[in-house]
Amino acid sequence: MIDIDKLNFEKMDGLIPAIIIDKKTNSVLMLGFMNKVSLNQTLISGKVTFYSRSKKRLWTKGETSGDFLYVEDIYSDCDSDTLLIYAVPTGNTCHLGNYSCFENIKKENLNFLFDLFSLIQSRKNELPENSYTTKLFNDGENRIIQKVGEEAVETVIAAKNNDKEEIINEVSDLIFHLFVMLVEKEIDLNQIIQNLSKRHSEKSKK
Repeated sequence: MIDIDKLNFEKMDGLIPAIIIDKKTNSVLMLGFMNKVSLNQTLISGKVTFYSRSKKRLWTKGETSGDFLYVEDIYSDCDSDTLLIYAVPTGNTCHLGNYSCFENIKKENLNFLFDLFSLIQSRKNELPENSYTTKLFNDGENRIIQKVGEEAVETVIAAKNNDKEEIINEVSDLIFHLFVMLVEKEIDLNQIIQNLSKRHSEKSKK
């Protein structure tokens, strides 16, 4: 995950700043400091462990509150003197009871859509039993395309009925089946995003 020996702890007398990011939302949660021992403990335990400059000891975030930060990924910057740690929080991070020490509001991001797309890709490759997605792929391209059409019509009907809850449900169904169709057609989600970005750039220039 990270090579401790390649990090520069000398600039801050044995310490290195560590920025903690929520893996699910990409929100900044907090900033702490680590020494080699705390970083090594973090890697071994899987829980973010800092060096407390006030208490002069190691402390694992959540050791008192129970709101731990479980490590997912660790990266160093180009100078190897700062860490960026992606973690999954089990509760609020700030000691004041807030989600983040920076008072930012927790927001879901689009990473879930990429995770969903990857899951659908794996379903096509593995075809696990008792999976609705597997059934769609087994039924073939025509059925998949038909389902996209059905969900599109149901979305339009929900919009015409001005039923917001139903609109949300039908749009969710439509996006899912669109993803299935893209996987069936071997079109990656990034290709759609790149195309939308290109269109946006071209329109911005006009």
